[in-house]
Amino acid sequence: MSVKVFDTKEVQDLLRAAANLGSEDGNARAKQIVNRLLGDLFKAIDDLDMTPDEIWAGVHYFNKLGQDGEAALLAAGLGLEKFLDIRMDAEDKAADINGGTPRTIEGPLYVAGAPVRDGVAKIDVNPDEDAGPLVIRGTVTGPDGQPVAGAVVECWHANSKGFYSHFDPTGAQSDFNLRGAVSTDANGKYEFRTLMPVGYGCPPHGATQQLLNVLARHGNRPAHVHFFATSDKYRKLTTQINIEGDPLIWDDFAYATREDLIPHVVEKTGGTALGLKADEYKEIEFNIELTPRVQGKDNQLVNRLRASATA
Repeated sequence: MSVKVFDTKEVQDLLRAAANLGSEDGNARAKQIVNRLLGDLFKAIDDLDMTPDEIWAGVHYFNKLGQDGEAALLAAGLGLEKFLDIRMDAEDKAADINGGTPRTIEGPLYVAGAPVRDGVAKIDVNPDEDAGPLVIRGTVTGPDGQPVAGAVVECWHANSKGFYSHFDPTGAQSDFNLRGAVSTDANGKYEFRTLMPVGYGCPPHGATQQLLNVLARHGNRPAHVHFFATSDKYRKLTTQINIEGDPLIWDDFAYATREDLIPHVVEKTGGTALGLKADEYKEIEFNIELTPRVQGKDNQLVNRLRASATA
């Protein structure tokens, strides 16, 4: 078609009407956002000369994305979550907030409600013959390097099949398998006794992988472990570590890898005394440094729809 209509009065009036900008009713911020996003879409249609077939293919794609429940997964895969982290990093730099454990994406698979244990939690509820024992331990400190007692560290990760409890399509995992929460002791120490995770791939027939295929991109993640760390004195940290040696560490479809989030994996013995499935086990030391609040407020709290369950 190769015509441009975006700047016409008819289209500009349509945009204002669609966002109801002429009315004082409704949510002003929502109107502003809808007007901008719809305008950007209309302009892209003009600039790229998108056809009606392409537009309706996109509409049907979003229907499938919703049916598959993969919008948050796609947000990670297209770099939206990473972009938000980049903005928050820039905001910290502008506010002269330095140091602290790097943030990285939360992902779509957190489940609230894990019981909070004191100091140590054993979180491998289900046996997994293909996963060896793993201990993740560390110290939570503030920006002054002093230990933070009573901080809550939450951890969640996949099993040896790449599935997370509560989202496992096989139904094989119990609630809160490989998920836990620990309150740090007087010395800021925490410890999770668990099993070694593997990476996972997007559901092969889901909407996210469908788009990635069109882009000639894979939908795989390296083995990793997610963390929240919260304290009533400091800002909440959302982060994750990659398992050292995974070949996809620097080829993560969700762009979550950061240089300081690949801790060393150490071979240890004495696991039997710790209640692990074998005497030989692997250990990761992951120390967490929290950052100060901004004018007394935690500006890292993100309100998003999250799954929850009762242990």
